[in-house]
Amino acid sequence: MKTWKKGMFVTMSASALILAACGNDSTGGEGGDNEIVIGGKPWTEQFILPQIIGQYLEANSDYDIKYQEGLGEVAILTPAIEKGDIDIYVEYTGTGLKDVLKLESEVGESSEDVFNRVKEGYEEEFEVTWLEPLGFENTYTLAYTEDSGISAETYSDLAELSKSQDMIFGAPHSFYERVGDGYDDLSETYGFEFSSTESLDPNIMYEALKNGDVDVIPAFTTDGRIERFNLQMTEDDKGFFPKYDAAPIVRMETLEQFPDLEELINGLAGMISEEEMIAMNARVDIDGDKAEDVARDFLIEKGLIEE
Repeated sequence: MKTWKKGMFVTMSASALILAACGNDSTGGEGGDNEIVIGGKPWTEQFILPQIIGQYLEANSDYDIKYQEGLGEVAILTPAIEKGDIDIYVEYTGTGLKDVLKLESEVGESSEDVFNRVKEGYEEEFEVTWLEPLGFENTYTLAYTEDSGISAETYSDLAELSKSQDMIFGAPHSFYERVGDGYDDLSETYGFEFSSTESLDPNIMYEALKNGDVDVIPAFTTDGRIERFNLQMTEDDKGFFPKYDAAPIVRMETLEQFPDLEELINGLAGMISEEEMIAMNARVDIDGDKAEDVARDFLIEKGLIEE
């Protein structure tokens, strides 16, 4: 595992410096009387979603919105929101359940049950609450290219092939570090025996697969490159991954400071379908559009802000 450990150290160190800078600049929820800071993870969907929330709030309130997009993965964002360096970011219920709260999931557990568990856990442990889900789930699918020579419909099929074929697994740095729903637990559950692993930036992971640098990746189901690159998806036949419904999470202190904020943000509840998120991601990743422009177009089309 030497390949990914070095990358993780660099990523975590850089993120730590960013977070320290945030603290020194006092740009969090307490930095200004009317200021709200929105954070995000360092990949496409998480550049779009802060813009959707931020532009929506700017158009429907007098809040001063600041962005800390691409701040880091969950290991950085969780302490950042707990300490008040940021006020809001979009998290996924399964990530909160397994990677943050370290709770077990049950096969077939409903979206509602997972949501209620993470909401209760975050309120008790971090004084952070979950608002209503945005309407789509972004889960994992183990993907490969059509011309790779691989033929698998399920994770179990892939696991059997990994024992007899020379297959390289590529994933974001954070996937190897995740506890409960990351590489080690996934391999133990299915018995994967990949010949080697590669640590990749999530924004170049798909290109690496397309170019043949790796054979299998944990693709995000809302990524437009799955369809555009004609990637083959497989089924999590043992139900390893929980539900990953996207929802804004907010510091409870921030909601106390701004009493109308919860109702405002919940105006986005159920507004983003999986198909719409896929299309928005594709516009950025493949067509080269800016995340802020994609977010603005979405809000206008939905009638949530005026042109």
